[in-house]
Amino acid sequence: MRVALDVSILHAPRTGIGEYALQLGRALQKSPELELALFDGLRWRDDFPAAPQPGYGKLSQAVKAILPNAYRVRRQLMQRRFDSGAKRLRPQVYHQPSLWPLRFDGPTVMTLHDLTHVHYPETQPSDRLRAIEHYLPTALQQASRILVDSQFIADEVTLHYGVPRSKLQIAPLGVAPRFHPRSEEQLRIRLAAHQLQMHSYYLCLGTLEPRKNLDLAIAAYLTLPDRIRHRMPLLIIGARGWRQEQLTKIPHRAQAHGQIRLLGYEDENCVAELLAGAHALLFPSRYEGFGLPVLEAMASGTPVIASDCGAIPEVAEKAALYMDPDDIDGCRSQMLALLNDDSLQATLREQGQQRARQFSWERCAQITVDTYRTAGHF
Repeated sequence: MRVALDVSILHAPRTGIGEYALQLGRALQKSPELELALFDGLRWRDDFPAAPQPGYGKLSQAVKAILPNAYRVRRQLMQRRFDSGAKRLRPQVYHQPSLWPLRFDGPTVMTLHDLTHVHYPETQPSDRLRAIEHYLPTALQQASRILVDSQFIADEVTLHYGVPRSKLQIAPLGVAPRFHPRSEEQLRIRLAAHQLQMHSYYLCLGTLEPRKNLDLAIAAYLTLPDRIRHRMPLLIIGARGWRQEQLTKIPHRAQAHGQIRLLGYEDENCVAELLAGAHALLFPSRYEGFGLPVLEAMASGTPVIASDCGAIPEVAEKAALYMDPDDIDGCRSQMLALLNDDSLQATLREQGQQRARQFSWERCAQITVDTYRTAGHF
């Protein structure tokens, strides 16, 4: 079965959907049933883009500032390149793993990761929101099958868009091999480079945008006693997102003393190592269709303090501590509870690893292959 897989999102800084496209694509390449043809938005290729393009985000912003209809113009260009290659390669199924597909004469599979644009439209740039509202309803209607990451999203898609449940297929995400428990010695170089001690810092991981609710994590952290903040800094790792300037309101004193550290976008190995060495992952997101960092933290043997929203409880079940995303005191209480209870730490580390073992990219890929087969009636 020859499948066209769109990997254009891999040109952008790697976030959750980019990780999905890459890890799923690699797992699909191992399937003896498939022959993958990769489309990167400009050309067809046999391999995945090796790394995000430098300045990709800045270039996109510059183009959108000059060209009001940048999304539509870019799609028109992509469509021409896609059509040219599709005529030559003749794929039997086309899969778009990041929102709305291009036009294709054969069976189309798309992945819908969340409905952020519906519930939190204010967290989306206006041009992107207009594009989603323009393309997505038609894409959902025309797609042969729709993959979703969780039961939570399947229910939302049916409720909001009226998509028949029979058209949806839940394919839970997996966790990459780089996320696993590590010893202090294994992390010695990385921790020393950041002047950190093993299990003696909190970590926030995610794109710097309002939906991730990082302001609450910062506010809760700042309520901790100074003696705790002095020895337990808060690290924030993530690419710049829309309205990320909100995070510049961090008190100067906290940054000057190294208590709160904005590391920006870090490469995947740095993220995996710092996640494995953290005391806890703070994940107060207001809305998630899956919550991949939660799974990655659990696989790394790192306790998770997360909001009780969206699909997060479905993914973590009893292997995390939960909080209301609007409750600063609740977040602080969970941080203190974990800090003061060695037994709770050990339990969450063990339960998290057990839960994470139930997810894999191989399983996600097999469900996806089955969905291709169903979509194409093979």
